[in-house]
Amino acid sequence: MTKTTPSLSTAIERRKQIEAVCLRLLARREHSRRELLDKLALRGFNRDEAEPVIAELTERDWQNDARYTESYVRQRIQTGYGPVRIRYELQQRGINDADLDEQAVAQGGWQNLLLDVYLRKYDDEKSLTQNEWLKRSRFLQQRGFSGEMIKRLCAELKIKLRKF
Repeated sequence: MTKTTPSLSTAIERRKQIEAVCLRLLARREHSRRELLDKLALRGFNRDEAEPVIAELTERDWQNDARYTESYVRQRIQTGYGPVRIRYELQQRGINDADLDEQAVAQGGWQNLLLDVYLRKYDDEKSLTQNEWLKRSRFLQQRGFSGEMIKRLCAELKIKLRKF
């Protein structure tokens, strides 16, 4: 009976440590469940210890993947990233079922965001060489906008491609 008491107190102490780390992280910003698990793993806690603590925090609504997703998507849209990139980044953080279009509509739509990103980076030149347009297209694709969206932008801006 003496042997189980120290082990039980050690488990309780570990649980308190895990909760303290999670609360410190969540006090700074929202985190997804996977992010918390990964950060705890870096601090030497195994997933079996961390899962019940995070489940309890989720139950108390201190950790919420939906709230995290909304916050993350809003922040990425405001910094000029498109749906392809945002969806990929969310998947890396353990979020697979995000409704990005709802957030984008609140911000004016993906096409308006694409236009804003383009005009912030480039002037409104109507005649471009093909190489210059390809360079600009690659930039927009790296920002997470689809090829179809970029084609619509070209048509909207009435950009004429000229050969050198």
